[in-house]
Amino acid sequence: MHVDLIVTHAAQLLTVAAGRRPKRGAAMADLAILEDGAVAVRDGRVIAVGPTADVLAEHSATNLIRAQGQVVMPGFVDPHTHLVWAGDRSGEFEQRVAGASYMEIMAAGGGIMSTVRATRSASPDDLLAQSRARLDSMLAHGTTTAEVKTGYGLELASELKQLEAITQLDATHPVDLVPTFLGAHAVPAEYKGRSDEYVDLVVHTMLPDVLEWHAAHSGCPDAPSTSGRSASSDRLLFCDVFCEDGAFDLAQSRRVLQAAQLLGFGLKIHVDEFQSLGGTRLAVELGAVSADHLVCTPPEEIELLARSATIAVALPGTPFGLGHHGYTPARAIIEAAGALALASDLNPGTCWCESMQFIIALACRSMHLTPAEAISAATLNSAWAVGLGNETGSLEPGKWADMIILEVDDYRHLGYRLGSNLVQTVIKRGNVVVG
Repeated sequence: MHVDLIVTHAAQLLTVAAGRRPKRGAAMADLAILEDGAVAVRDGRVIAVGPTADVLAEHSATNLIRAQGQVVMPGFVDPHTHLVWAGDRSGEFEQRVAGASYMEIMAAGGGIMSTVRATRSASPDDLLAQSRARLDSMLAHGTTTAEVKTGYGLELASELKQLEAITQLDATHPVDLVPTFLGAHAVPAEYKGRSDEYVDLVVHTMLPDVLEWHAAHSGCPDAPSTSGRSASSDRLLFCDVFCEDGAFDLAQSRRVLQAAQLLGFGLKIHVDEFQSLGGTRLAVELGAVSADHLVCTPPEEIELLARSATIAVALPGTPFGLGHHGYTPARAIIEAAGALALASDLNPGTCWCESMQFIIALACRSMHLTPAEAISAATLNSAWAVGLGNETGSLEPGKWADMIILEVDDYRHLGYRLGSNLVQTVIKRGNVVVG
């Protein structure tokens, strides 16, 4: 069979194959590695995977990429980012290293509200340009799919401005973006002391209007693609809430998520970053696709999470950025046979980091993951955490041909090396987009 592309002679081909399900527990250590492996691609999807001799015996290609002495693996999937914002908070970073806490800065009008003010005042073009630069960096470091949240508008017009930026970036950039509405990220200054009234606004006005906007601006999901890319219309629109002391309590979080669920949103939730309020249990109860942060999740809720379909998303860059010593109890989640994913939490306040390679290195050091477990968490399981596990995250026939070629011959360098970019080539849906 003639195909569009064959990548041949990979020293290690990490297929991360799992049979159309996330990897759980001990299975996370199995990357399904082929030595001297090859991948054949046609129409943007993987057609065949196997030893190079076998693939070349069955297929010819217009383009051949020889990856001798290199690692070939799925592109990273980043399932928790705040990519779209304006401005920066470098001054707050200086305050924090001088001893101020995250919540103290937030209570004084900084933190999320500082970015809200900058994002509200930014023009759509400026917001798009600032965000595109960060997305370019993500792609260069090997991310081929990412979730992106709103949440720096906290009023309908500004939230929709963020959604517009997400939609435009998804349509014009190689990285596939999955949109999430995070209107319940913080209580805006104009609702200080009236958080229940703000929740009313989110539930009764913002959620329905966001859904209507998304339906009107995403195009027809049944229309054929002429570019090999799909618009974000054929991906689930998620709703998230920051369930935390100083943000939204458990009852308010339940109200937002239940209202979103009734409207057809997929569910995600920020939980247990600083205090446990029962948000992990709520995520499982409502069937959320993911529960994110999980730094101080109690053991009984870890067990509950591990027995559910909800993906546990760890964000080690956040406690690192805050200078904290507490991290997601990854080993406990894996030992309970849970499905663990990794994300960058790219944001202007606590973790301005576009590199999933750095997140993998942190996870190995701070959460005691092996490099193989961290790679499973940053590819296949992360794809399941954004509802795309059947489309990307592993190199299996039928899935998008999203892959990266590393300049090393052993995948363990991803955990071993720190701060360098090992990605030489990025292939998105069968097209070379970096390298």
